Amino acid sequence: MAESADMEQLLASFKKFAIHGDTKATGRELNGKNWAKLCKDCRIIDGKNVTATDVDIVFSKVKQKTSRVITYEEFQRALEELAPKRFKGQSKEEALESIYKLVEGREPTNVGVTKVAKAKAVDRLTDASRYTGSHKERFDESGKGKGREGREEIVDKTGYVGAYKNAGTYDDKKKAEK
Repeated sequence: MAESADMEQLLASFKKFAIHGDTKATGRELNGKNWAKLCKDCRIIDGKNVTATDVDIVFSKVKQKTSRVITYEEFQRALEELAPKRFKGQSKEEALESIYKLVEGREPTNVGVTKVAKAKAVDRLTDASRYTGSHKERFDESGKGKGREGREEIVDKTGYVGAYKNAGTYDDKKKAEK
């Protein structure tokens, strides 16, 4: 019973890595990039016994010749290939059990993701209320950009010159003359 629960956790980890970074992924197939991420995040790659190159070679070995992804069954075969290499002092069954324990229940990490800068210099440079000259016209009082109106002079197509004070009074004058 405990073994089936472990296999369910292994399948759950497989699915989480299979859909990582791909909005169209179904979770049934794992691509090479996500396989390498799984091996790195679950510490299968240790730098001595198992390297990134070893992981890529095993991926190529277990996948179908024309395919670019591996299924869950091929994933299990890949772990069987890596287990004796990763855990050299153990028997094949013990090594396989140990490598399953590394993967079970794990999910992709987001280490090294760029974070928003929180520096006073950045705040000062991006504060639209301190802008001067033509740049100031591109933002409203709240600091929100005006869009196209802030970048271009919008042409007034009324037929009057821009500085003319009595715009829109022509029709009134014609009526007064009659």
